[in-house]
Amino acid sequence: MSETQSGQPTDVIRHADILIIGGGLSGAMLAAQLLRLPGKRQVLVIEPRAELGRGEAYSAVELGHTLNGNAARMSVDPDNADDLTQWLTEYIAAGGWPESNEQPVPISELFPPRGIFGLYVQQRLAEAQSVGAFNGSTVEHVRAEVVDLQTDAESVRLTLSDSQRLQGACAVLATGMFPAARTPQTESSGLNAAALDPWDVAAMQQLDPQSTVLIIGSGLTMVDAVVSLEQAGHRGPIEVFSRHGLLPHVRRQPPAWVDFLAEDHSIRTPRQLVRELRRHCRDAIAQGIDWQAPLDTVRAHIGRLWNQATDAQRRQFVRHVRPWWESHHHRSPPLSAELVERLHGEGRLRIQAASFKGLEPAAGGGVSIRIRRRAEAQTIVVRGAALINSSGIEYDWRRVARPLPQQLLARGLIRPGPLALGIAAEVDGAVLDAEGRVAERLFAMGPPLRGMWWESTAVTDVASQAKALAARLATV
Repeated sequence: MSETQSGQPTDVIRHADILIIGGGLSGAMLAAQLLRLPGKRQVLVIEPRAELGRGEAYSAVELGHTLNGNAARMSVDPDNADDLTQWLTEYIAAGGWPESNEQPVPISELFPPRGIFGLYVQQRLAEAQSVGAFNGSTVEHVRAEVVDLQTDAESVRLTLSDSQRLQGACAVLATGMFPAARTPQTESSGLNAAALDPWDVAAMQQLDPQSTVLIIGSGLTMVDAVVSLEQAGHRGPIEVFSRHGLLPHVRRQPPAWVDFLAEDHSIRTPRQLVRELRRHCRDAIAQGIDWQAPLDTVRAHIGRLWNQATDAQRRQFVRHVRPWWESHHHRSPPLSAELVERLHGEGRLRIQAASFKGLEPAAGGGVSIRIRRRAEAQTIVVRGAALINSSGIEYDWRRVARPLPQQLLARGLIRPGPLALGIAAEVDGAVLDAEGRVAERLFAMGPPLRGMWWESTAVTDVASQAKALAARLATV
């Protein structure tokens, strides 16, 4: 019998109670919640990275790549909104993140680096493991990628990239996000092959500091890319192209505002929501209050509004409201926003409303892209020394050229979610197959449920889903 890297024979199946596919924030928080429940259970978390709790988002090592929410908004404990603030207070007091002293604000208003947030997640998982040990519960990290999944009436079976086979009573798709910049596409334009990673400062240091850099997309990934370029010493022009040419607003700390959606359940459609929200924002401005105050009250209701909407209403939202929702709600951390504003003011960073139409041959090095500016019929070619894909997250699993999504679709074990956002599931996370049948042993949480809740990626969303799903899995 041959041995895998983990020492497991390739023809032996390992058994566990629960298999968690993905060990980033979603998988780590689900594991932590399972460990805190009474009862004895064995959990395997399958994650190819060396560490649990980081995933794509929190593997960043640069201090300039921060959370886009302040500490008071980013607790992984759904029962304690101050959990991150409390952890961060102790971490800073012990000598961690000395740079935080340069910001004269309360710790609750700090925007921690994503790498430090990853440490926080890992510590909370380690604490949960100590709690679980009293009940005989364990969580083990299996470092590999899941390449296939099969189910029957009794169990779920996984095949891993190192030929291991795992079997459990149930499995959870906690795959996190698929950043467009790092995700192979089934229908590739070749963009990623020609582009720099938005977070790869070392690669950017190889550029001529005065050269022109082209960026596709103007959301939060673009903000990260600009931070990376600045830290790499780049001082040349930055040309940003996005369909609507909108930049993320800066995140501020507005005062409380009346929860108008809780008081008026007659607001159901995107048009009604936008109309009422605009009225409240105008009222806030007239009173000298930050317009972000009424906007922030919407966040708690967006899942209900999206879930109860018809497909036609959802399409209306995505087509007409989404760009402004993204730029107004998914706001930039203050220090990053200040950098973008400064570069824009200096004329070094330009934002153009234009669509990316493809790569063009570039003689003599560099990169050339074809774009079409908004309201113009003709396309033009733009040339730069380097290109960065900052087009955000790929939510359509049919376009993700990874083994597991493709196998799940091919086997009919999943179906695309509403508007092809993520995958379809029940309210409790039970996955729907291609025929619409509810899976008894396959569940999902976090970003894969984008189509169900629209906002299913924020830390607080994931933490709440982890607690509810853990309670559900305890009954399987």
